[in-house]
Amino acid sequence: MSEHIFDDDVDLVIRGGIIRALDAEHVITDALAVRAGRVVAVGSAARTMRTREIIELDGRTALPGINDAHLHGAWLGARWPHLFFSDTPPAEQPAGRLVSTEAERRAALRRTWALLAELGITSYTEPGIGPGENDGETGCLGDDMLRTYLDLHREGAQTSRVTLLRLFGTVDGESRLDDFTRGIATPAPDTDPLWLAVTGVKVFADGIPPMATAWVCEPYPDGTDGHLLTRGGTDPLDAFRTMISLAAKQGLQVAVHATGDRSIDEFITALESADDAPRPAAPHYVVHGDLATPAQIERLRRLDAGFAVQPLIAEHTHEWAGAMLGAERIQRAWPLDEMIRSGVRTTVTSDAPIATPDWRIGMDAALAALGRDDSTTRSELLRRLTLVPAEQDGAADWKGSLEVGKVADLVVLDEDPLETGRSVADIGIARTVVDGRTVFARD
Repeated sequence: MSEHIFDDDVDLVIRGGIIRALDAEHVITDALAVRAGRVVAVGSAARTMRTREIIELDGRTALPGINDAHLHGAWLGARWPHLFFSDTPPAEQPAGRLVSTEAERRAALRRTWALLAELGITSYTEPGIGPGENDGETGCLGDDMLRTYLDLHREGAQTSRVTLLRLFGTVDGESRLDDFTRGIATPAPDTDPLWLAVTGVKVFADGIPPMATAWVCEPYPDGTDGHLLTRGGTDPLDAFRTMISLAAKQGLQVAVHATGDRSIDEFITALESADDAPRPAAPHYVVHGDLATPAQIERLRRLDAGFAVQPLIAEHTHEWAGAMLGAERIQRAWPLDEMIRSGVRTTVTSDAPIATPDWRIGMDAALAALGRDDSTTRSELLRRLTLVPAEQDGAADWKGSLEVGKVADLVVLDEDPLETGRSVADIGIARTVVDGRTVFARD
């Protein structure tokens, strides 16, 4: 990491605490300077620069802004504060149409961005917006919401950076090959990718183990083995393989909701078969990967693809899934430790509003799942909340770590989250900065 690229005046200097770059070299410094939304100096080069604004850390810790690589922003804003895994009784859970008008859609997105700012989240992936949900129950995920995203984006209203995947089927439901083929032939909207990047497509391959709808190799107790959700072609598997091949050959990023070992295997096989496809601008990945095997993890690593996993959902559903999978399979489920040790690209995400978007609670769940608590493990998890998601977005050259030349997106915490033996969820968030601008400051 170079110390600076400019010597003249800057817009902002942050100093007086621990600044963890979370870059490849694990750099720690005590000062950082910003001009025009970019980090231009660190360390001694930044400490005494002339600046219009100074943020004194007063011993606090600054990290790169959190990047939740799987968070339904529009849906979260429309439901907040009600989460699926929460204290809200079923009878009080929001149901039916959540947003119907442009004003309601705008309010939902602005509510999400304000919430994320309070949590130190500066980027997220909106995993599935498009025509497949135009008649969806909630009103949160169809073309109208995509247009609202675009309008707010072009108005410069965002306080969170967004990576968006298009959806040509239904959420947690079926998608048809003819709809998918027409959809990917439609050009993605023109945007500034630093704020709203439309990188690819989302495909739902199967369901989830607790509902016995994940497509698995070993049958459930009732003798079923789940099924694919894709339709068209000669059969569901032909439709699925064709979808992956078509998208990959267009250079689109493909994110597949796949929880069963059989659906994961078919996704990997489809990627391996598309070896003549161009390299996508952002890497392909499996969303969830609950029952991924060590062999599948290694195959994805060799393909430079990855996983987006949710340790907090695993914690919530462990007992429920165990009833369907049995003692032996549930022990192998959610193999976060194997993913980390293998080196496969893995992001730790929330899937909000299914679970809370509070990454601190999710990180605690990940530590519990790994069964260890040391500074190296905490650092590895933090990188899977910052730099690795930037890699998943195809954006690691400009965000994800606090390095000279990258965007000044960061969160200031009351204490250092690498200190072991205490809950991350107990650490307060003092400030969130996006593009060099404070978007949240605790009184």
